[in-house]
This record gives sequence, structure tokens and C-alpha cells, in this order.
Amino acid sequence: MQRKKYFYLIEVQYLGFRLHGWQQNPTVKTVQGMINKTLGFVLPDRRLKTIGGSRTDAKVSANQYFFELFLEEEPMPDGFFENFNRNLPQDIRALSIKEVDSKFNIIQHPKVKEYNYLFAFGEKPHPFSASLVASFLEDLDIEKMKEAAKVFEGAHSFHAFVEAASEKTITDREVLLADIIENVKYQANFFPEKTFIFRVKGEGFMRSQVRLMMGALVRIGNGELSIESLKKVLSDKNEFLLPFKAPASGLILEAVEY
Repeated sequence: MQRKKYFYLIEVQYLGFRLHGWQQNPTVKTVQGMINKTLGFVLPDRRLKTIGGSRTDAKVSANQYFFELFLEEEPMPDGFFENFNRNLPQDIRALSIKEVDSKFNIIQHPKVKEYNYLFAFGEKPHPFSASLVASFLEDLDIEKMKEAAKVFEGAHSFHAFVEAASEKTITDREVLLADIIENVKYQANFFPEKTFIFRVKGEGFMRSQVRLMMGALVRIGNGELSIESLKKVLSDKNEFLLPFKAPASGLILEAVEY
């Protein structure tokens, strides 16, 4: 007799600075590993499985992230969500839970993601800001970087903005929004006096794509790269940039729209 299965979509947020990304790894602390450990504590002796909506790198944070929880035999017990949240470590928080059906596939279901890259430049910052703000010590031309960010919008070949691509990697992608704005969203009294956010939004991003895009913007800001060179590499698959991958700690998965 086939066991009955139950499916739940759970929304969480986390600070990634001490964690080695989403994907479970038995040798290091990861977001999925900490979540699975907590689930095992609050749902003892239950057959369960979790699948994340995407992967995030080590030190990358998420303001909104979804994973799917699969349970067998019995539905979720009363009081689960509060108990789950109470026992998660302080740098992970559960926001909501919703039951879905077997047709929902968290990986293949269409979604739009927004990433925010939080950064400052020109000065050595307070060490406490390191978990969220990437600081570039050189002076950057922020107006030129703002102009360059808009170049990413639209459909392009992002072959120069992916790490460890395979023959199956689809590098033709569409970016729905890309801009740089002054940060008024995330604030702390130990942040640099002025911080900025590189916002990028699209249906899918490749490994390290946003960090490599941010790296190109930094090189434009410090004069190492021209906007015309950026335009050329996005339109010609034979053109490549000398890559600079911006630090992971400035990157936040800001929102996911299913």
C-alpha cells in the first residue's frame, strides 16, 4: 500500500555569513543542513525530505527563500510552525507555511528572482558591516556604474558571467531589471555613511552570475573597463572579460515571485 504524502511550501530568510550556502553538505554548516536538523528535532521519527527553490553560495544571504517539505503518512501536527521557528538558529527565520499539492514542483515552477548586492566604496568600514556590505576601498565612479547597470537589461548572452559552465548551460538570459540605487532598505549605525544596492531581476540566474555582473560594474567604476566593452561582450559570444567576482557577503536573494 502506497504511503500518503503531504507537501508544504515554507518561506524563510537567513543571514548567510557563517553558512556555506543552501545545499546540504555533511562537512560544513549549510542552511539546508540546519533546517533539516531542526526538522528532525521537532518532527522526530517522521519520514521527510526538503528541496530548495535554488542554491545560494557560501556567505550569501536571503531576505526571501522558499523550500518544499515532503512528509509521509501523516499531515503536519498542530503547532509545528511555531515550534520549528523557535528551534531554528538565530540567523534563520521561518516566515510562512502553505500546503501545496503533488503537482507543484519548486524547481520547475516558473518564478522571478530579485537579487540585491549591497556595497560601499572609498573607505575601510566598521568590521560589523562585513556580513552584509561589500566594501571596495578604491574610489568608484558611481554615475558611470549606474549607466553601465542599465546595459544588462534585456535579452543578452551572459556567457562571460557564469562560473563553471557546462555544454548544457543556457547562457542566453533575459534581465528584467538592473540598476543601482542608494541604499535606504538595510540600515545599521555601523554601516558606512553611504551605501548602494545593485538590483537585478530575472527568471533565472547562472552560477555566480550576479557576482560577476557586479564585478564588471566595479571595474567600470574604477576605470579598468569601458561601457562599450561591456556592450560588446553581451552581444558577441566570442568576446570575454577578465572576470572579477565580487565578494559573496554583499549578495542578498531579495525576493522570489512564484
